[in-house]
Amino acid sequence: MNGQDSAPENAAEYDVVVVGAGVAGLYAVHRFRRQGLTVRAFEAASGVGGVWYWNRYPGARCDVESVDYSYSFSPELEQEWDWSEKYATQPEILAYLEHVADRFDLRRDIQFDTRVTSATLDEDSLRWTVRTDRGDVVSARFFVVAAGPLSNANTPDFDGLDTFTGDVFHTAYWPHEGVDFTGKRVAVIGTGSSGIQSIPHIAEQADQLFVFQRSANYSVPAGNAPLDDATRAEQKAGYAERRRLSWESGGGSPHRAHPKLTLEASEEERRAAYEERWKLGGVLYSKTFADQLTDQAANDTAREFWEEKIRAVIDDPAIAELLIPNDHAIGAKRIVTDSGYYETYNRDNVHLVNLKAAPIVGMDATGINTTDAHYDVDAIVLATGFDAMTGSLDKLEIVGRDGLALKDKWAAGPETYLGLGIDGFPNFFNLTGPGSPSVLANMVLHSELHVDWVADAIAYLDDRGATAIEGTPEAVADWVEECRNRAEASLLNTANSWYLGANIPGRPRVFMPFLGGFAGYRQIITEVADSGYKGFAIIES
Repeated sequence: MNGQDSAPENAAEYDVVVVGAGVAGLYAVHRFRRQGLTVRAFEAASGVGGVWYWNRYPGARCDVESVDYSYSFSPELEQEWDWSEKYATQPEILAYLEHVADRFDLRRDIQFDTRVTSATLDEDSLRWTVRTDRGDVVSARFFVVAAGPLSNANTPDFDGLDTFTGDVFHTAYWPHEGVDFTGKRVAVIGTGSSGIQSIPHIAEQADQLFVFQRSANYSVPAGNAPLDDATRAEQKAGYAERRRLSWESGGGSPHRAHPKLTLEASEEERRAAYEERWKLGGVLYSKTFADQLTDQAANDTAREFWEEKIRAVIDDPAIAELLIPNDHAIGAKRIVTDSGYYETYNRDNVHLVNLKAAPIVGMDATGINTTDAHYDVDAIVLATGFDAMTGSLDKLEIVGRDGLALKDKWAAGPETYLGLGIDGFPNFFNLTGPGSPSVLANMVLHSELHVDWVADAIAYLDDRGATAIEGTPEAVADWVEECRNRAEASLLNTANSWYLGANIPGRPRVFMPFLGGFAGYRQIITEVADSGYKGFAIIES
């Protein structure tokens, strides 16, 4: 077949096919359509929202402030939407995305309950033939994957899980009607973000809660608070400046690091800075000082302050010792944003199981077996995270030039140019994935940045009468090396995190996000576009 898969003569033709109707997919439909392009989006879910459609577990909350975790493309949208609290919960974020879909009439170009199964390049026309699980076959000039880096749930292959007679839930596929754990014995496996956020809520209902922890995680209280009318009015009046600061920041939020490096500041200055970030809450604690994730001595001061705070709220010192990480720098794995997580272990009905001391060996009809005990439970909650960054792409059969599948090309790890171009895959764009800041940035602004760049690239081709744009092998190789060098200079490369795919057995250990910061990345890709897309081959008609 040599990579060729021409669509049937009667197949619908579009300028752009988009996979996903989450944050990035919704904006993609809007932006491409506004440019006069014909668009068809396919979404596996029954509604919009992406990760916020699926992740309905109790306590699901964003770790970026609500006012910043929102689209910037429409000043009218900014002014009309009212966030109810500092860090929005899943239902409110989903309501916001549904509002956006309705306000801009996006649903008419989205086909729901439809999963894209393959996309194959026709090397003669350089168009993509896209197939779905419902039998659709469509042809597109451009194939854009907006599935997101955290959309493919990871379910470990526990021996005997299928023999368990109780209920099994995954935090990534929570029942829409919710779950009542009242009076039940519940096991939560995993203490990443979804585990840490859901455990306090489950503990309030369950008769007994067993938390199975493999690796302790750093989490910082959200410091959440309702937003009153005066606060909202102030935020809306200052939106322009807030957005400017966010676009020019390292992570897509308006907050700036302390002007001094960590060890240049006095101890009093450091403690004051950490206290201020503690009150802000959440993930930005890791960016209190600019060198916090590159200098181990600097990082140690942040860890010591964090540890002091956490030990103060846990009654049992032995439990505190298990909950405090000792295997990675603070921020090397994404810091979780929680509400009352550590205090939960002061409850009599909550029990921490240390899987490093006694790993899970399997399940049976009544519960979970570790190497030293059996736990009788009525329900198991798998808070086991995602096959991040590349997992969703692996589910798609994406075939480029010479019949080469993307999963085979990336067998040793993902390789891109700017996170936007892949040699051998012209007119294919994977949004907010490997080779870009991705999950290290505010995903809403990052999605807008990528979609706008792709839309401008399409306009550039159309103005020239060109057919396709494709990253060159040399540019891909140089960018992979650039990303590798930046990662190796950072403490983030030292942890066994999902940034490197370390949570998936057999996954190559490659640090996947770009570590140059959101503003720095934005400047790079803007300069590439302004130069006439240096590093990309422009293929004429």
